[in-house]
Amino acid sequence: MGATAGQRPNAIPLLAQAPGRHRRGCCEDEAPGSDPISPATAPDRTPSALEITDARCYTGPPTGGLLAVWSDAEVFCRLAPQMTRLATAPAGQAHVARATQALEHAVACAEQGSSDVPVVLVSPEEVSALSRSELRSGLDRILMAHEADSGLESLRATGVLDALLPEVSALVGFGDGEWRHKDVWKHTKQVVCQSVPRLQIRWAALFHDIGKVHTRSVTPDGEVHFFGHAELGARMFDKIGRRTALFASDGELGASVRFLVLHHLRASQYDGKWTDSAVRRFARDMGARLDDLLCLSRADITTKRPEKKRRGIAMIDELSARITTLAASDAVVPPLPSGVGNAIMEAFGLPPSRRIGDIKRALEAAIESGEIESHQEAGYYVSFVAEHRDRFALVRTTG
Repeated sequence: MGATAGQRPNAIPLLAQAPGRHRRGCCEDEAPGSDPISPATAPDRTPSALEITDARCYTGPPTGGLLAVWSDAEVFCRLAPQMTRLATAPAGQAHVARATQALEHAVACAEQGSSDVPVVLVSPEEVSALSRSELRSGLDRILMAHEADSGLESLRATGVLDALLPEVSALVGFGDGEWRHKDVWKHTKQVVCQSVPRLQIRWAALFHDIGKVHTRSVTPDGEVHFFGHAELGARMFDKIGRRTALFASDGELGASVRFLVLHHLRASQYDGKWTDSAVRRFARDMGARLDDLLCLSRADITTKRPEKKRRGIAMIDELSARITTLAASDAVVPPLPSGVGNAIMEAFGLPPSRRIGDIKRALEAAIESGEIESHQEAGYYVSFVAEHRDRFALVRTTG
């Protein structure tokens, strides 16, 4: 079927099914001896009107209100060897068309490894012309694709990332050889690709380190820290949500992403020495999002040292196994020992009554919250009640 009015023949509808994947090498399609047009070879044409057949040849400044975010030659060549400007059209319609083309290019790169859709550099005004549903649909496809890193690079190269998510764009080059820590943008792309393909985990992987830009500190001996970056990242995500409304129609997804960003370091703190109570408390705090968090924690290990990576993943797997074992044990053996009710009655001179059941339920709640250990001797719980008489309404009366 031919293209409809206003639709480019090569456009990839954002809701279309992805074709088979194919990754091209840098400049694979470049013809030998080609002579790309550049400002130097076409002085009678302004850069804004150029058709650039090789991105490496254009080094001039952005023009025509475009937001240019230049990548290195290899990335630009890999993303697309051709760049063009759309023909003049009514402003609103042109903005939508340009932003759609940029998003389609990123989707194709993520799902196919390359794109025949020409690259266009877009401005914040052009990106804002797209509806939130169009942006979410495209971004979801990029993040869930097999080559999400290529799609993210396309968003960066065209200016979409900087216009829509400057908090993520700020990660580009952060730590790249300047400080003693990994490049956070490269790390982020790797975490996204290593994550299991669940939408909430992929989105959390994209945002999990955005707080690092504002929390980096360096000790006198050169050690780098990012204290509080998870908490700051969660607050930054709140602001992103309010500004972009990307998750306005899917509150549960937004809540899950925020939760995972906030807690993404928790599982990596496990060192094998946690008590059973601490493991239970961790599992309880993570609740229904426990498995998502463990999956994100595994993906967050991007070290190039195989043994270090193996140890990190082994620790998370051990934590997961302990949670499963303790849950199974707790389901079979009650947390309080038999006879604890009689011990409480004897210790405090109480008769059999509903009050004993209330005290036992309060003790179970304290166990559930991690305040006290489960599966201890009756005397352990009697002592706890005695130390918190007011809490259990056992205040001594004076005659």
